[in-house]
Amino acid sequence: MAAPLLLYKTLLLRPYVFIFLAAAVFCAYRLIGWKRTGLFFGITWFVAFVCEWSSTRTGIPFGWYHYTGSTEGQELYFSNIPFMDSISFSFLLYASYCLALFFLLPKQTGAGARGCGPALDFTLTARTSWPACGVTVLLFALIDMVIDPVALRGSRWFLGQIYFYPDPGIHFGVPLANYVGWMVVGAISLALYVPLDRNLPGPLPCDGRPATSAILLGCGLYYGVLLFNLGVTFWIGEFLQGITGTLMYLPLTALFLIRALDRLPLPGHSD
Repeated sequence: MAAPLLLYKTLLLRPYVFIFLAAAVFCAYRLIGWKRTGLFFGITWFVAFVCEWSSTRTGIPFGWYHYTGSTEGQELYFSNIPFMDSISFSFLLYASYCLALFFLLPKQTGAGARGCGPALDFTLTARTSWPACGVTVLLFALIDMVIDPVALRGSRWFLGQIYFYPDPGIHFGVPLANYVGWMVVGAISLALYVPLDRNLPGPLPCDGRPATSAILLGCGLYYGVLLFNLGVTFWIGEFLQGITGTLMYLPLTALFLIRALDRLPLPGHSD
């Protein structure tokens, strides 16, 4: 009964994490169905856990860092890794995947814009392409450039000081190796998931109709996590850090709005 009790305590201690997780699972079900959702989230959690377990012992792939263990007994741990930390990689990678697809998926033949954004065609070739995976990995690492610096200051908000870097890095105390590690987690997770997606049978929830609304739900999750972390950053008084994160996202957000207005052409497509 220890693990279920600790999971319950984790839910009480980290409700915001599990709200994001529940939202991501709902969004993913709407786009890819239960089977693929389970694979996507399960694979990403496992890869993230292994990489964190390795990095806290060998420095690979995130660089050297250590969990303080200050919340042991208050939340669920696997080995020395807080469950809420490794599971967060899953919904962040899914949200990054949706944002990448919003930029890269082709429009349905003969379809115009419907509501917010073009009528996106969720084809197997496009959603499992190298560009889609590559952009996902970049967006995945990019959002951590907002998350990790404020998480490192967890003693000043309700996260708590759960980890530290023995050799603080140049990006508000975060080593650049950490972001490389995030790209490694994203790349390995997608490399494992994409072949399964290509070979799994069965229809998807969005088959035969545009996937725009389901993908936009994932994009909303991405920006929800981003705004939450920027809000906490400004709340604890880290204004330079918050302004830097905001400016970093202005060009991407401008492109997102242009795409939502169906004014961003894709290679091989003309309107």
